[in-house]
Amino acid sequence: MSRTLPLSQQVIWLTGASSGIGEALTRHLAPLCRHLYISARSTDKLNALAAGFNNVTALPADITDETSLAKASEIIRENHQRLDTLIANAGTCEYVDVEAFEPAMFRRVHETNLFGLVNTVGAALPLLRNSPRGYIVGVSSSVAMLAMPRAEAYGSSKAAVTHFLESLKADVAALNIDVSVVSPGFVKTPLTDVNDFPMPMRITADEAAVATIKGLERRSWHIHFPKRFTFVLWCLGQLPAFLRHRLTRAMSRTGTSAQETEQ
Repeated sequence: MSRTLPLSQQVIWLTGASSGIGEALTRHLAPLCRHLYISARSTDKLNALAAGFNNVTALPADITDETSLAKASEIIRENHQRLDTLIANAGTCEYVDVEAFEPAMFRRVHETNLFGLVNTVGAALPLLRNSPRGYIVGVSSSVAMLAMPRAEAYGSSKAAVTHFLESLKADVAALNIDVSVVSPGFVKTPLTDVNDFPMPMRITADEAAVATIKGLERRSWHIHFPKRFTFVLWCLGQLPAFLRHRLTRAMSRTGTSAQETEQ
């Protein structure tokens, strides 16, 4: 088995870096790694964030645009010839209002959360193969553990992300590449600030970043936090279907959709 480079020697690429968990990860990872490339669509925010570190490079990119990602990956290749860790963090969330059902919403959410992650992995794979032991980290959600009301679009996209990453883990093992999935609970970010429902055990973006990095150092398959919340959600997800459905039906309500994109 090829050796795993310590964080201090790693070249890392992080998407969704301009706000929320991605911004916190940038601040916490930069002092720990050799070089950190950060991507998002918000060029000004990226540049301002990168300016605070001498080992961070802003790579503006749209994860729904393969050409944009190819240009970003080529810059990494020119500068470092390899990539050790990809953290595919960019994502979006919209909640369903069944009284104003909008199929286009599902396409938007899946285009970013699933296909955007797939695009990012595709751009990074050739560079990861140049690492002594590459590492793909994809951000899913704890909502994949239990089908929740109004989460038909978001939850299905994140469940697909988890399934994709688990399948990918089997296929890239022979290439000396590890894979992890991150399943956060509620984290205080611009994405959740617009939520109009209770968010139990919500943690800060800095707490989420610290928990993620601990998982990265162990290369755990499933990095989930806060554990007191994700354990309860997992247990509820194991209930017999009729009990799960009774529980989620009791939580269901009619509401307006909320949208915010973090890229």
